[in-house]
Amino acid sequence: MSWSNYASFLVFAAVLILIPGPDFAVVTRNTLAAGRRRGRWSAIGVTASNAVQGVTAAAGLGALIVRSQPLFEAIRWAGVAYLAYLGVQAWRSAWRGDYPPLAGDAAAMPGQALAGFRQGFLSNVTNPKVLAFYLAVLPQFVGGAAPIGVLLAFALSHAVLGLAYLLVLVAALDRARDLLSRRRVRRWLDGLTGVALLGFGARLATERT
Repeated sequence: MSWSNYASFLVFAAVLILIPGPDFAVVTRNTLAAGRRRGRWSAIGVTASNAVQGVTAAAGLGALIVRSQPLFEAIRWAGVAYLAYLGVQAWRSAWRGDYPPLAGDAAAMPGQALAGFRQGFLSNVTNPKVLAFYLAVLPQFVGGAAPIGVLLAFALSHAVLGLAYLLVLVAALDRARDLLSRRRVRRWLDGLTGVALLGFGARLATERT
């Protein structure tokens, strides 16, 4: 493995991570809706899905999924449906405008961690474009005959970078709690998040495979 190639990959991955996607929208909404604990677990769920897809790609299974058109399409449309579901939920929340006070971690409702992890994981693992990204990008940095250990190191490094970024996002949102707890602001953010999630779902539905 060339360390210069690895450094170049980290820079490339960091730039891509900074581009808002469904993971950004889900983590943001969960942090605003239920506080820092759920936001953190949403970030962990996103990272777990990235790790699963990275390992799948490194093991060679990703190529089989991408080449199997029915399976690829099934995963893609499951992702479209789930993003649409989350978007509609955000819109319903904005429409109702019924927001309980944001609770601290100690007062978090039972099940918040699991719910956050589940939403973060499912919103990302049902996007086969992430798997296709690993298959298309990794060979550009490691070559076509790299051992599985090198592929895993690159893929998991991307996942760890993503987790670090999302945890910083959660901390920043938590610090802005006084502003974001205002009803008008939360309704506006829920509406905007709903638009973003539906937009990501529409883009996933219309992208050519």
